[in-house]
Amino acid sequence: MKAIVMGATSGIGLEVAKILNGQGYELGIAGRREENLREIKESLSNVKAYMPIDITAADAPEKLGSLIEQLGGMDLYFHSSGIGYQNKELDPSMELKTIETNCSGLTRVINTAFQYFCQENRKGQIAVITSIARTKGIGLAPAYSATKRFQSTYVQALAQLATTRKADISFTEIRPGFVDTALLKHKYPMLLKPEAVAQKIVKAIHRKKRVATIDWKYKLLVYAWQMVPNWLWERWDLTKLAK
Repeated sequence: MKAIVMGATSGIGLEVAKILNGQGYELGIAGRREENLREIKESLSNVKAYMPIDITAADAPEKLGSLIEQLGGMDLYFHSSGIGYQNKELDPSMELKTIETNCSGLTRVINTAFQYFCQENRKGQIAVITSIARTKGIGLAPAYSATKRFQSTYVQALAQLATTRKADISFTEIRPGFVDTALLKHKYPMLLKPEAVAQKIVKAIHRKKRVATIDWKYKLLVYAWQMVPNWLWERWDLTKLAK
């Protein structure tokens, strides 16, 4: 089996790459930092190719295509590349950067993976990390929660499109809670360890789960959030959630 891990240089992406490497997958890894990619290739025996890719750049699809070619094909595309900020001051640059990465960037590379499986008439799987933040609009992180909703809806749309095009592509959307990575600049309750999250992600991928919320505590939290009426949610002060 051959897998591409986008966002493999740190956090969840790196942990997933380590697990897949241990399971015998042939890996192609991608991320913005070439030095990190080179070090990971040297440390993981099954990394066959790497490519520095900035998913916000226009050449991202071309570079991803080149990485797939170097790997000799692809059975799994795993997307762990994204950003987010707590931005209660609503700094426009932070909002727009989040949108560019999580929406435009994801669209560029997911489209490339989707078209690869369709054109090659090849059975494949696309797995994407979104977030429990896609459940409701979160005032502390407006663009982040909105872009995670976009990602979730986009993956669902592609799943329907795959059926329309009779493409043999399965989709797994992973919705973690708060994970203790460099992306998280503030202390949140119920922090999850990236190593444990990665284990659950790989299990969900192998089982071809359509949606996986990680973990059980966050499943309960999401259920509770969904029960809150919008009029009440919009009056809820979340500033004490993160310190």
